Amino acid sequence: METNPSVNTVVIVDDHLLFAESLERLIDSFTDYNVLFHAKNGVDLQQKLNHFERTPQVILLDINMPIMNGFETMEWLAENHPEIKVLALSMEDDEKVILKMLKAGANGYLLKDIHPEKLKVALNEVMQKGYYHSNKVAETLLHSLHPQKNIVVAHDLKENELTFIKLAATELTYKEIADRMGLSPKTIDGYRNDLFKKLNVKNRVGLVIYAMKHKIISI
Repeated sequence: METNPSVNTVVIVDDHLLFAESLERLIDSFTDYNVLFHAKNGVDLQQKLNHFERTPQVILLDINMPIMNGFETMEWLAENHPEIKVLALSMEDDEKVILKMLKAGANGYLLKDIHPEKLKVALNEVMQKGYYHSNKVAETLLHSLHPQKNIVVAHDLKENELTFIKLAATELTYKEIADRMGLSPKTIDGYRNDLFKKLNVKNRVGLVIYAMKHKIISI
């Protein structure tokens, strides 16, 4: 398939063909988005990624699939294609499922009954910010993070690192965070990468989860 290099490329991974085809038509109707292909499970995705000329920028990933499910596929993508942004797509709103996908590296979690306009917003935000965190998922995460009495922040965080974490929990871009803190984007990138390693998180969503769990921020 010939694809305009200026548009954002999407791949759908879902074993329900009718749903995948309907979703493809919807996304193709969005300005600046094009679906490269859809796969029926993680194994099918691996094979198609190996043979397809272009690597997608975003993958919409179903969770309940045969052969290789969404969790297994997410782990494989995080290890082999960390540059691809992944939005989990499921009918399940179970807290454990949401947390498991986000911890595995997903950049966001969408319910399949999402309104088409919300889907467009989610795609735009994951392209611009690197993540999409809906109010529904934010509430679910907050309810799931019951602080234990004896829990403390196990890492010695400097004042600037705490400030960065608080700003990272907002909708500001990394460049806007740099401007707000009066630092260069390169320094902010350093804070981000150091914190990811220090706190053992994989992405911005993981950083926010850590901040909520340890009461650095509140929602």
